[in-house]
Amino acid sequence: MSAHILIADDDVELCQLLTDFLQLEGFIITSVHNGDVAVSEFQTKKYDLMVLDIMLPGRQGLDVLRSVRTHSDLPIVMLTARGDDTDRILGLELGADDYVPKPCNPKELAARVRAVLRRANNSTQQKTPSVLSTGDLLLDTTRRELYYQQQAIHLTSTEFEILQLLMQRAGSVVDKENISSEVLKRKLAAYDRSIDVHISNIRKKLGQFGVDDDLIKNIRGVGYQFTQAIKVDET
Repeated sequence: MSAHILIADDDVELCQLLTDFLQLEGFIITSVHNGDVAVSEFQTKKYDLMVLDIMLPGRQGLDVLRSVRTHSDLPIVMLTARGDDTDRILGLELGADDYVPKPCNPKELAARVRAVLRRANNSTQQKTPSVLSTGDLLLDTTRRELYYQQQAIHLTSTEFEILQLLMQRAGSVVDKENISSEVLKRKLAAYDRSIDVHISNIRKKLGQFGVDDDLIKNIRGVGYQFTQAIKVDET
């Protein structure tokens, strides 16, 4: 079944260009040009992913993102001005899954959309259902759920994939290039802080439940390490 994508961008010509290209790639596309309309569409219809521009009339893109994340883990790819790291980082901190700088190449956007959708649907691709755990922290790779002391911790699909990768390689340092290629499905660009922001989000969410901040260690200039030994239960 084709994925239904909502594009929210006030550039009508760009929306038409992206719509034409993505439809040829097999997606179903709905486009809107106002932030308030985007929120209304999200609330009243079912979409598989949103492509969201930062600059929108009505409700701004970041406000749309906040509204969506209050209610849903809908995958979101942001469109940001090239070189605008502030909005990009803030968007990732608010829970966006990835970003594409504008003016964007439709092929690149299609590739990012597919990668994010694969992460969101990854539960159907697990060959060996398993539970990764350490102490009171438990990550169920089949149900794609994370618990600490039996309390559910909500992660975005990207955050879940990153934490799963680190736990699977517990004790080893995983460099950011590896995380980017295996999770985001793209090469890590120079000065790209996406991985750092996603891991910061994971730490914040774990910290809200009292999880030790040293569980994920930053190895400066290299990458990240999950510091506790992991028990694997396979079914």
